[in-house]
Amino acid sequence: MPSLKDLKNRIESVKNTRKITKAMQMVAAAKLRRAQEAAEAGRPYSDRFNSVIGSLAASFRDSEGAPKLLSGTGNDAVHLLVVMTAERGLCGGFNSNISKLARQHGNDLSAAGKTVKILTVGKKGRDALRRDFGEKFIGHVDLTQVKRVGYSDAQSIAQDILARFENNEFDVATLFYSKFENVVSQVPSARQIIPASYEGTDSEDNGTFHVYEPDEGAILANLLPRGVATQIFSALLENGASEQGARMSAMDNATRNAGEMIDKLTIEFNRSRQAVITNELIEIISGAEAL
Repeated sequence: MPSLKDLKNRIESVKNTRKITKAMQMVAAAKLRRAQEAAEAGRPYSDRFNSVIGSLAASFRDSEGAPKLLSGTGNDAVHLLVVMTAERGLCGGFNSNISKLARQHGNDLSAAGKTVKILTVGKKGRDALRRDFGEKFIGHVDLTQVKRVGYSDAQSIAQDILARFENNEFDVATLFYSKFENVVSQVPSARQIIPASYEGTDSEDNGTFHVYEPDEGAILANLLPRGVATQIFSALLENGASEQGARMSAMDNATRNAGEMIDKLTIEFNRSRQAVITNELIEIISGAEAL
């Protein structure tokens, strides 16, 4: 049975932990608002951009003159998995859920005889996948020093991926991230970015007709690399909001659990103290009777 001093020290320790988790919850709540606004503001642009490219790509997808980013290499033997996670932990299952989805996809590809390569964005994803896929890592993007993710960060990641594609290092690239829905719901998602996959056409939906200049092929060749960067930037924004939402929820649960533990320890401390006082009274009374 722990002593009164041990119980008191443990109560103080849990109280200090509760202060930390409460402070982290408040910080995450403040960051979540900005991250959520950024993610929601970027969705209309990303959706419209993809719709326009989808309209252009519809007439080129099966033609011989289609850009390589749209038609692909004609093979799917080598797959690049771009796993985007956070640089920090203490955010519930956010990092592990993305890593689990990427691990499952990688195992399925390996079982099908495909070659898997992995590019990690974020330290936690690299740490989670190192044991199973350490020999398949080809690069890592460190965003530890980035206070606020911008489009330039997405461009640098996209340029690295596009350069590897031009060098025929892979055939298919898939992006893994977490889509933000609300504070308690973040959905791990996978999106193929190379060859580009766009659904729907903007012109057919509303009955309008567009004239492109200089021509669809030239515009598409210019927009497809930007499309890769746009999708990566959108994933970074979704990840940022998802991370803060998951951390806020995790720290809220930790704060409540700490409060429950303090209550239990306080009850145990009071019972132990009462038992000590009772034993001392018994000793005093026994000594008095002996005299």
